[in-house]
Amino acid sequence: MEKNIVILGAGLSGLTTAYLLQKEGFSVKILEANTRLGGRIYTKKTNNANIELGATWLWKYNTALIQLCKELDIQLFEQKMDGDALFEAMNAHPPQRFNLPPNQEISYRIVDGTHTIIEKLAFKIGRENIYLDEKVTHINQFENQLTVTSKNKTYEVDYVISTVPPRLLIQSITFSPELPKDVITVANQTHTWMKDSIKFAIVFDTPFWRKNGLSGVGFSNVGPFTELYDHCTVQENGFALMGFLNGGLAELTKEQREAKVILQLKKFFGEQVNNYLVYDEKIWKKETLTCIHDNQFIFPHQNNGHEVFQDSFMNHKLYISGTETSKTYGGYMEGAVRRAIEIVQQITKD
Repeated sequence: MEKNIVILGAGLSGLTTAYLLQKEGFSVKILEANTRLGGRIYTKKTNNANIELGATWLWKYNTALIQLCKELDIQLFEQKMDGDALFEAMNAHPPQRFNLPPNQEISYRIVDGTHTIIEKLAFKIGRENIYLDEKVTHINQFENQLTVTSKNKTYEVDYVISTVPPRLLIQSITFSPELPKDVITVANQTHTWMKDSIKFAIVFDTPFWRKNGLSGVGFSNVGPFTELYDHCTVQENGFALMGFLNGGLAELTKEQREAKVILQLKKFFGEQVNNYLVYDEKIWKKETLTCIHDNQFIFPHQNNGHEVFQDSFMNHKLYISGTETSKTYGGYMEGAVRRAIEIVQQITKD
Protein backbone atom coordinates (compact mmCIF):
# COMPACT_ATOMS: atom_id res chain seq x y z
CA MET A 1 0.00 0.00 0.00
CA GLU A 2 3.04 2.32 -0.04
CA LYS A 3 1.85 4.02 -3.20
CA ASN A 4 1.39 7.74 -3.73
CA ILE A 5 -1.78 8.60 -5.57
CA VAL A 6 -2.84 11.99 -6.89
CA ILE A 7 -6.51 12.62 -7.64
CA LEU A 8 -7.47 15.46 -9.95
CA GLY A 9 -10.66 17.17 -8.81
CA ALA A 10 -12.29 17.67 -5.40
CA GLY A 11 -15.87 17.07 -6.48
CA LEU A 12 -18.02 14.18 -5.30
CA SER A 13 -16.17 11.57 -7.37
CA GLY A 14 -12.67 12.74 -6.41
CA LEU A 15 -13.45 13.05 -2.71
CA THR A 16 -15.23 9.68 -2.60
CA THR A 17 -12.29 8.04 -4.36
CA ALA A 18 -9.83 9.54 -1.88
CA TYR A 19 -11.99 8.53 1.08
CA LEU A 20 -12.20 4.91 -0.12
CA LEU A 21 -8.49 4.71 -0.99
CA GLN A 22 -7.50 5.99 2.43
CA LYS A 23 -9.64 3.28 3.99
CA GLU A 24 -7.54 0.78 2.00
CA GLY A 25 -4.33 2.32 3.37
CA PHE A 26 -3.16 4.36 0.38
CA SER A 27 -1.50 7.77 0.58
CA VAL A 28 -3.65 10.23 -1.34
CA LYS A 29 -3.43 13.88 -2.41
CA ILE A 30 -6.23 15.76 -4.17
CA LEU A 31 -5.38 18.60 -6.55
CA GLU A 32 -8.30 20.96 -7.21
CA ALA A 33 -8.03 23.76 -9.77
CA ASN A 34 -10.81 25.78 -8.15
CA THR A 35 -10.62 27.73 -4.91
CA ARG A 36 -13.51 25.76 -3.41
CA LEU A 37 -14.49 22.13 -2.91
CA GLY A 38 -17.47 20.41 -4.48
CA GLY A 39 -17.18 20.69 -8.25
CA ARG A 40 -20.73 20.57 -9.56
CA ILE A 41 -22.14 20.36 -6.06
CA TYR A 42 -22.59 23.98 -5.07
CA THR A 43 -24.76 24.99 -2.10
CA LYS A 44 -25.06 28.63 -1.08
CA LYS A 45 -26.54 29.44 2.31
CA THR A 46 -28.47 32.69 2.66
CA ASN A 47 -31.29 33.78 4.96
CA ASN A 48 -31.33 30.22 6.39
CA ALA A 49 -32.07 28.78 2.93
CA ASN A 50 -29.76 26.19 1.37
CA ILE A 51 -29.72 27.24 -2.27
CA GLU A 52 -28.65 24.40 -4.56
CA LEU A 53 -27.11 25.84 -7.70
CA GLY A 54 -25.61 22.49 -8.65
CA ALA A 55 -26.58 18.86 -8.06
CA THR A 56 -29.69 18.61 -5.90
CA TRP A 57 -31.72 15.39 -5.93
CA LEU A 58 -31.26 11.67 -5.45
CA TRP A 59 -33.68 8.75 -5.70
CA LYS A 60 -34.18 5.41 -3.96
CA TYR A 61 -32.43 3.53 -6.76
CA ASN A 62 -29.25 5.58 -6.15
CA THR A 63 -28.04 2.81 -3.87
CA ALA A 64 -24.32 3.65 -3.85
CA LEU A 65 -24.94 7.30 -2.98
CA ILE A 66 -27.50 6.40 -0.31
CA GLN A 67 -25.07 3.92 1.25
CA LEU A 68 -22.35 6.61 1.31
CA CYS A 69 -24.78 9.02 3.00
CA LYS A 70 -25.58 6.40 5.64
CA GLU A 71 -21.89 5.77 6.25
CA LEU A 72 -21.29 9.50 6.73
CA ASP A 73 -24.43 9.93 8.88
CA ILE A 74 -26.08 12.24 6.34
CA GLN A 75 -29.85 12.58 6.52
CA LEU A 76 -32.25 12.82 3.56
CA PHE A 77 -35.72 14.29 3.21
CA GLU A 78 -38.43 14.14 0.57
CA GLN A 79 -38.78 16.89 -2.00
CA LYS A 80 -42.03 18.65 -1.07
CA MET A 81 -44.64 18.20 -3.81
CA ASP A 82 -47.91 18.74 -1.92
CA GLY A 83 -50.43 20.94 -3.68
CA ASP A 84 -51.22 21.94 -7.25
CA ALA A 85 -48.63 22.67 -9.92
CA LEU A 86 -48.75 25.43 -12.53
CA PHE A 87 -48.18 25.18 -16.28
CA GLU A 88 -47.67 28.09 -18.67
CA ALA A 89 -48.34 27.07 -22.26
CA MET A 90 -48.39 30.48 -23.96
CA ASN A 91 -47.59 34.09 -23.09
CA ALA A 92 -51.10 35.17 -23.93
CA HIS A 93 -52.72 32.98 -21.25
CA PRO A 94 -52.16 32.79 -17.49
CA PRO A 95 -50.59 29.65 -16.02
CA GLN A 96 -53.07 26.83 -15.44
CA ARG A 97 -53.34 24.86 -12.21
CA PHE A 98 -53.26 21.07 -12.35
CA ASN A 99 -52.96 18.18 -9.94
CA LEU A 100 -49.62 16.45 -9.86
CA PRO A 101 -50.02 12.77 -10.78
CA PRO A 102 -50.12 10.40 -7.78
CA ASN A 103 -47.51 7.69 -7.14
CA GLN A 104 -44.74 9.58 -8.88
CA GLU A 105 -41.11 8.78 -8.10
CA ILE A 106 -40.05 10.43 -4.83
CA SER A 107 -37.07 12.76 -5.05
CA TYR A 108 -34.87 13.27 -2.00
CA ARG A 109 -32.69 16.15 -0.89
CA ILE A 110 -29.87 16.22 1.64
CA VAL A 111 -30.59 17.85 4.99
CA ASP A 112 -28.59 21.10 5.36
CA GLY A 113 -27.69 21.07 1.67
CA THR A 114 -25.96 18.79 -0.79
CA HIS A 115 -22.61 20.33 0.13
CA THR A 116 -22.89 18.48 3.45
CA ILE A 117 -21.61 15.33 1.75
CA ILE A 118 -18.62 17.29 0.41
CA GLU A 119 -17.79 18.74 3.81
CA LYS A 120 -18.00 15.37 5.56
CA LEU A 121 -15.84 13.63 2.95
CA ALA A 122 -13.23 16.41 3.16
CA PHE A 123 -13.16 16.08 6.96
CA LYS A 124 -12.62 12.31 6.72
CA ILE A 125 -9.84 12.74 4.14
CA GLY A 126 -8.16 15.60 6.01
CA ARG A 127 -7.89 19.11 4.62
CA GLU A 128 -4.10 18.80 4.69
CA ASN A 129 -4.42 16.27 1.84
CA ILE A 130 -6.50 18.59 -0.37
CA TYR A 131 -4.79 21.34 -2.37
CA LEU A 132 -7.01 24.09 -3.77
CA ASP A 133 -6.12 26.52 -6.54
CA GLU A 134 -3.81 23.81 -7.94
CA LYS A 135 -4.55 23.63 -11.67
CA VAL A 136 -2.67 20.79 -13.37
CA THR A 137 -1.11 21.55 -16.75
CA HIS A 138 1.09 18.53 -17.59
CA ILE A 139 1.26 14.82 -16.83
CA ASN A 140 4.43 13.05 -17.97
CA GLN A 141 5.49 9.42 -17.76
CA PHE A 142 9.07 8.60 -16.74
CA GLU A 143 9.73 4.88 -16.55
CA ASN A 144 7.42 3.53 -13.85
CA GLN A 145 6.30 6.84 -12.37
CA LEU A 146 4.27 9.87 -13.40
CA THR A 147 5.06 13.51 -12.81
CA VAL A 148 2.12 15.84 -12.35
CA THR A 149 2.88 19.50 -12.93
CA SER A 150 0.59 22.23 -11.67
CA LYS A 151 0.95 25.99 -11.79
CA ASN A 152 2.57 25.82 -8.33
CA LYS A 153 4.73 22.67 -8.18
CA THR A 154 5.51 19.20 -9.54
CA TYR A 155 4.50 15.91 -7.91
CA GLU A 156 6.11 12.50 -8.49
CA VAL A 157 3.47 9.84 -8.02
CA ASP A 158 2.68 6.19 -8.64
CA TYR A 159 -0.88 6.70 -9.90
CA VAL A 160 -3.05 9.54 -11.17
CA ILE A 161 -6.84 9.38 -11.08
CA SER A 162 -8.59 12.13 -13.02
CA THR A 163 -12.15 13.00 -12.10
CA VAL A 164 -12.09 16.03 -14.40
CA PRO A 165 -14.82 15.91 -17.09
CA PRO A 166 -13.20 14.06 -20.03
CA ARG A 167 -13.55 16.87 -22.57
CA LEU A 168 -12.00 19.40 -20.20
CA LEU A 169 -9.26 16.94 -19.24
CA ILE A 170 -8.16 16.40 -22.83
CA GLN A 171 -8.19 20.08 -23.71
CA SER A 172 -6.60 21.50 -20.57
CA ILE A 173 -3.77 19.05 -19.73
CA THR A 174 -0.79 18.08 -21.91
CA PHE A 175 0.14 14.39 -21.73
CA SER A 176 3.54 12.93 -22.59
CA PRO A 177 3.36 10.47 -24.19
CA GLU A 178 0.05 11.43 -25.75
CA LEU A 179 -3.08 9.50 -24.90
CA PRO A 180 -4.43 7.10 -27.55
CA LYS A 181 -6.26 8.80 -30.42
CA ASP A 182 -9.53 6.98 -29.73
CA VAL A 183 -9.52 8.31 -26.16
CA ILE A 184 -8.95 11.86 -27.39
CA THR A 185 -11.70 11.53 -30.02
CA VAL A 186 -14.29 10.11 -27.63
CA ALA A 187 -13.41 12.51 -24.82
CA ASN A 188 -13.88 15.50 -27.13
CA GLN A 189 -17.36 14.20 -27.96
CA THR A 190 -18.41 13.39 -24.39
CA HIS A 191 -21.15 15.44 -22.79
CA THR A 192 -20.27 17.26 -19.58
CA TRP A 193 -22.90 16.98 -16.86
CA MET A 194 -24.50 20.33 -15.90
CA LYS A 195 -22.91 22.12 -18.88
CA ASP A 196 -26.28 23.11 -20.35
CA SER A 197 -27.90 24.13 -17.06
CA ILE A 198 -28.65 27.58 -15.74
CA LYS A 199 -29.97 27.18 -12.22
CA PHE A 200 -31.55 29.93 -10.19
CA ALA A 201 -33.07 30.31 -6.75
CA ILE A 202 -35.06 33.06 -5.12
CA VAL A 203 -35.46 33.41 -1.35
CA PHE A 204 -38.55 34.69 0.50
CA ASP A 205 -39.42 35.27 4.15
CA THR A 206 -42.45 32.93 3.95
CA PRO A 207 -43.58 30.06 1.67
CA PHE A 208 -46.65 32.07 0.61
CA TRP A 209 -47.47 29.77 -2.33
CA ARG A 210 -48.40 26.97 0.07
CA LYS A 211 -51.20 29.06 1.60
CA ASN A 212 -52.81 29.11 -1.84
CA GLY A 213 -52.69 25.32 -2.15
CA LEU A 214 -49.72 25.39 -4.53
CA SER A 215 -46.76 23.02 -4.43
CA GLY A 216 -44.27 25.52 -5.83
CA VAL A 217 -43.88 23.28 -8.87
CA GLY A 218 -44.16 25.08 -12.19
CA PHE A 219 -43.46 24.46 -15.85
CA SER A 220 -43.32 26.87 -18.77
CA ASN A 221 -43.07 26.56 -22.53
CA VAL A 222 -42.21 30.24 -22.93
CA GLY A 223 -39.68 30.96 -20.18
CA PRO A 224 -37.53 32.46 -18.89
CA PHE A 225 -37.67 29.55 -16.45
CA THR A 226 -38.69 26.14 -17.74
CA GLU A 227 -39.02 24.28 -14.41
CA LEU A 228 -39.62 25.42 -10.84
CA TYR A 229 -39.70 23.64 -7.44
CA ASP A 230 -40.26 24.31 -3.76
CA HIS A 231 -36.82 24.72 -2.23
CA CYS A 232 -37.52 25.25 1.47
CA THR A 233 -35.44 23.66 4.21
CA VAL A 234 -36.70 20.59 6.03
CA GLN A 235 -36.51 22.60 9.28
CA GLU A 236 -38.98 25.12 7.76
CA ASN A 237 -36.72 28.06 8.61
CA GLY A 238 -35.53 28.95 5.10
CA PHE A 239 -37.94 29.49 2.22
CA ALA A 240 -37.12 29.51 -1.47
CA LEU A 241 -38.08 28.49 -4.97
CA MET A 242 -35.47 26.94 -7.28
CA GLY A 243 -35.53 26.17 -10.98
CA PHE A 244 -33.90 26.03 -14.39
CA LEU A 245 -33.64 28.88 -16.87
CA ASN A 246 -33.84 28.71 -20.65
CA GLY A 247 -30.28 28.27 -21.96
CA GLY A 248 -30.76 31.07 -24.46
CA LEU A 249 -30.60 33.63 -21.62
CA ALA A 250 -26.95 32.92 -20.84
CA GLU A 251 -25.65 36.00 -22.66
CA LEU A 252 -27.89 38.45 -20.81
CA THR A 253 -26.67 40.15 -17.64
CA LYS A 254 -27.62 38.74 -14.26
CA GLU A 255 -29.80 41.80 -13.67
CA GLN A 256 -31.67 41.21 -16.92
CA ARG A 257 -32.30 37.54 -16.09
CA GLU A 258 -33.43 38.46 -12.58
CA ALA A 259 -35.95 40.98 -13.92
CA LYS A 260 -37.36 38.42 -16.35
CA VAL A 261 -37.66 35.77 -13.63
CA ILE A 262 -39.50 38.14 -11.27
CA LEU A 263 -41.90 39.14 -14.03
CA GLN A 264 -42.68 35.50 -14.80
CA LEU A 265 -43.04 34.54 -11.13
CA LYS A 266 -45.59 37.31 -10.67
CA LYS A 267 -47.66 35.68 -13.42
CA PHE A 268 -47.47 32.42 -11.45
CA PHE A 269 -47.88 33.64 -7.88
CA GLY A 270 -48.95 37.27 -7.86
CA GLU A 271 -47.58 40.47 -6.37
CA GLN A 272 -46.17 38.78 -3.26
CA VAL A 273 -43.18 37.82 -5.40
CA ASN A 274 -42.03 41.46 -5.21
CA ASN A 275 -41.09 40.88 -1.56
CA TYR A 276 -38.27 38.49 -2.41
CA LEU A 277 -35.07 38.72 -0.36
CA VAL A 278 -32.36 37.25 -2.58
CA TYR A 279 -31.96 36.14 -6.19
CA ASP A 280 -28.99 33.95 -7.16
CA GLU A 281 -28.00 31.84 -10.16
CA LYS A 282 -25.30 29.71 -11.76
CA ILE A 283 -24.53 29.48 -15.49
CA TRP A 284 -22.55 26.26 -15.66
CA LYS A 285 -21.27 26.56 -19.21
CA LYS A 286 -19.33 29.66 -18.15
CA GLU A 287 -17.45 27.73 -15.47
CA THR A 288 -14.07 27.32 -17.18
CA LEU A 289 -12.87 24.86 -14.52
CA THR A 290 -15.86 22.61 -15.23
CA CYS A 291 -16.37 22.63 -18.99
CA ILE A 292 -15.22 23.95 -22.34
CA HIS A 293 -17.35 26.92 -23.40
CA ASP A 294 -17.76 26.73 -27.17
CA ASN A 295 -20.50 26.28 -29.73
CA GLN A 296 -20.10 22.52 -30.22
CA PHE A 297 -23.38 20.73 -29.55
CA ILE A 298 -23.16 17.42 -27.71
CA PHE A 299 -26.28 15.45 -26.82
CA PRO A 300 -26.96 15.06 -23.09
CA HIS A 301 -25.13 11.99 -21.72
CA GLN A 302 -23.43 11.38 -25.08
CA ASN A 303 -20.53 8.92 -24.59
CA ASN A 304 -21.06 8.81 -20.82
CA GLY A 305 -19.64 5.48 -19.66
CA HIS A 306 -17.91 4.83 -23.00
CA GLU A 307 -15.73 1.74 -23.16
CA VAL A 308 -12.51 3.72 -23.78
CA PHE A 309 -12.74 5.22 -20.29
CA GLN A 310 -12.71 1.78 -18.67
CA ASP A 311 -9.02 1.20 -19.50
CA SER A 312 -5.95 2.56 -17.72
CA PHE A 313 -3.21 4.52 -19.51
CA MET A 314 0.43 5.56 -19.30
CA ASN A 315 1.66 2.10 -18.33
CA HIS A 316 -1.49 1.50 -16.23
CA LYS A 317 -0.70 4.51 -14.04
CA LEU A 318 -3.44 6.88 -15.23
CA TYR A 319 -7.16 6.28 -14.68
CA ILE A 320 -9.87 8.46 -16.22
CA SER A 321 -12.78 8.61 -13.80
CA GLY A 322 -15.62 10.94 -12.82
CA THR A 323 -19.36 10.66 -13.34
CA GLU A 324 -19.15 10.96 -17.15
CA THR A 325 -17.12 7.75 -17.26
CA SER A 326 -19.61 5.63 -15.29
CA LYS A 327 -21.54 3.00 -17.25
CA THR A 328 -24.46 3.28 -14.84
CA TYR A 329 -26.04 6.62 -13.93
CA GLY A 330 -23.35 8.50 -15.82
CA GLY A 331 -23.80 12.24 -15.42
CA TYR A 332 -25.42 12.03 -11.98
CA MET A 333 -24.19 11.97 -8.37
CA GLU A 334 -24.85 8.23 -8.29
CA GLY A 335 -22.54 7.74 -11.27
CA ALA A 336 -19.81 9.73 -9.52
CA VAL A 337 -19.93 7.46 -6.47
CA ARG A 338 -20.19 4.21 -8.45
CA ARG A 339 -17.21 5.14 -10.60
CA ALA A 340 -15.17 5.95 -7.49
CA ILE A 341 -15.92 2.49 -6.13
CA GLU A 342 -14.91 0.86 -9.44
CA ILE A 343 -11.63 2.76 -9.65
CA VAL A 344 -10.66 1.86 -6.08
CA GLN A 345 -11.41 -1.80 -6.77
CA GLN A 346 -9.31 -1.66 -9.93
CA ILE A 347 -6.32 -0.04 -8.23
CA THR A 348 -6.34 -2.40 -5.27
CA LYS A 349 -6.49 -5.31 -7.70
CA ASP A 350 -3.63 -3.91 -9.81
